[in-house]
Amino acid sequence: MRQKRSPRPGFRANMPHMGTILHGTLVTLRPATTDDIPALAAIRGTPEVFARWRGGDDLPAEVANDLESPDTETFAIDVGGQVVGAIQWYANNDDEYRHAGMDLYLDPAVHGLGLGTDAVRTMARHLVHDHHYHRLVIDPAADNLAAIRCYTKVGFRIVGTMRQYERGSDGTWHDNVLMDLLADELLDG
Repeated sequence: MRQKRSPRPGFRANMPHMGTILHGTLVTLRPATTDDIPALAAIRGTPEVFARWRGGDDLPAEVANDLESPDTETFAIDVGGQVVGAIQWYANNDDEYRHAGMDLYLDPAVHGLGLGTDAVRTMARHLVHDHHYHRLVIDPAADNLAAIRCYTKVGFRIVGTMRQYERGSDGTWHDNVLMDLLADELLDG
């Protein structure tokens, strides 16, 4: 989807849940560990993922930084014992604006199999039912139609376009869409 966010005030992942393992229909989401860094860095290095998430010359170090961030909780997306991607979530726990957001990337070799949708749905259930968030957000690039379709299948809706929201690898600004999901809109697949 895109490069990991910088820490923001009020945003915290609930780290006591680091041992949580989540089971979807097709995927298992488990806390990512240092053992996952080579696989996740290889996925981040594929042209399709790199174009969205970008990164420097040392992707293993960037993945390690993601895993160590106190502001996000990163889960490995596991299928049959193989890491096929990562999904991370962050939270705004300010009482007036409480909500959670997520980002993910998936190995292009497994695109089109429903794994992304299952990962997003599984994480959304966790955030709604276990953490009691009433609203979830995600903000894919406006031209990432596959991601937008994936999120729509879970119940996310486009609520607006964020114009010139992020700088692309070509140095120009690109639009993203803000999508959100209210707890009662979560669709079971």
